[in-house]
Amino acid sequence: MVSQDLPLFADGIHLSQQELLACQNLAKAIPEHRSKAKAALAGHRASHIKGRGMEFAEVRHYQPGDDVRTIDWRVTARTGKTHTKLFVEERERPVIILLDLSHSLYFGSSLLLQSVQAAHLAATLGWSAIAHGDRLGAIIASEHQHIELKPRSRQNGILQLVASIEKVHQQQLQHIHSLPNEPQHMYRACQRLQRLAKPGSLIWIISDGKHIDEQCVGPLLDLKRHCDIGAYLVTDPLRQGELPLPKRFALPVKEGNQELTLNRQSYETWLNTQQQQQAGFVRMMNKLSVQTRFIDAGQNLNQQLGALR
Repeated sequence: MVSQDLPLFADGIHLSQQELLACQNLAKAIPEHRSKAKAALAGHRASHIKGRGMEFAEVRHYQPGDDVRTIDWRVTARTGKTHTKLFVEERERPVIILLDLSHSLYFGSSLLLQSVQAAHLAATLGWSAIAHGDRLGAIIASEHQHIELKPRSRQNGILQLVASIEKVHQQQLQHIHSLPNEPQHMYRACQRLQRLAKPGSLIWIISDGKHIDEQCVGPLLDLKRHCDIGAYLVTDPLRQGELPLPKRFALPVKEGNQELTLNRQSYETWLNTQQQQQAGFVRMMNKLSVQTRFIDAGQNLNQQLGALR
């Protein structure tokens, strides 16, 4: 690990709540993702629903039951018929993060474990949501457990996210040698997300793409009908073929509970498998009309803020 490039309070392997709280500074550089809110709770975001609010929408003929305080007297005087003003109601938008902390993300060749970078990204997006007045929820998924966090506002939303990420990450490190056979854990996480996300929610998927497969398309397609979805694929330089290597080498690689020693030939085969998995995830997101953004665990997140804008 290159210590001088590490984020504040981070060692690149373990995870502390202190370093996730420090991601608040990164979140300040992320602009608001504007969209029309469809959620039912009052808030600061423009809704498709017309009624009482601050933003003017249109003038129409007065109808029985309209609030007399919204009568537009100028238009009424000009036309001789009573008209009333309509405004765009302001609604809160829940932001829900699906964070994949499967054992395959506990891999790092340069700066951070992919799991640590994924956690930093989730915390940064969470801080951004809170700063823009949105309610924040999450599903944190691993082979061992799922933690479901219902959307909450202000500090409650971000503090429950930070505490839960740190807890799951620590438990995954402790069980790194006892990988359970749970091939459908991300499918089950998508099903839980289906129940948690209300219409109008903004959903961020953060994963390395290995365990989100074709069976997840059904739940995600249903969510896409009434929610906005964005995806982040967390990668590593070695898995991208971007790490300079000598012509001859014997490279020890550990993935979950599997230990490999790669030479030039076996590395090329291994690399092809890694890139096929990533490409499969991108194709699946494209099928859902979801944009995939790449985040490199070999670089500090503050050097990749362009992908968050």
